[in-house]
Amino acid sequence: MGSKGKEIVGLNVNEVIELLNKALADEWLAYYQYWIGAKIAKGPMRPSVAEELEQHAGEELSHAGKLVERIIQLGGTPILSPEEWFKKTNCGYDKPSDANVMVLLKQNIKGEQCAIETYKKIAEIVQGKDLMTFHLVLEILEDEVEHEEDLQALEEDIKILLASK
Repeated sequence: MGSKGKEIVGLNVNEVIELLNKALADEWLAYYQYWIGAKIAKGPMRPSVAEELEQHAGEELSHAGKLVERIIQLGGTPILSPEEWFKKTNCGYDKPSDANVMVLLKQNIKGEQCAIETYKKIAEIVQGKDLMTFHLVLEILEDEVEHEEDLQALEEDIKILLASK
């Protein structure tokens, strides 16, 4: 990053990089949790659930790419090994050991709720101090809110379907 670009960040750049690397860890773990869940899903509305999980996986991967770009712009180094994901994660990883669509949806809703809280906190920290990171975080936060909404709607549809039988 250029010197003026760093200068306009009104925070400790290393602290911002650390926050972004922790979010990056979350995105990689969320990507895999969605991706593998889509592959193993079983139960009512499986095709719809799998399609939604696949779509969210792609969006989480896109978030990871954007975070990496910002980390590099700030002069930092993104997490370089998967082992670091588990050390830095805010939200953890719920292994999808039960392939039931309702269990998968609950796990992923929990993950989205954590992501919403994480990006909200980052936005509050960087607001008015690091405008580029703030805009990036708001963009990702908007996606995470939409993901939670999508998953909760699917969960509700399945409940209605099961109740009507």
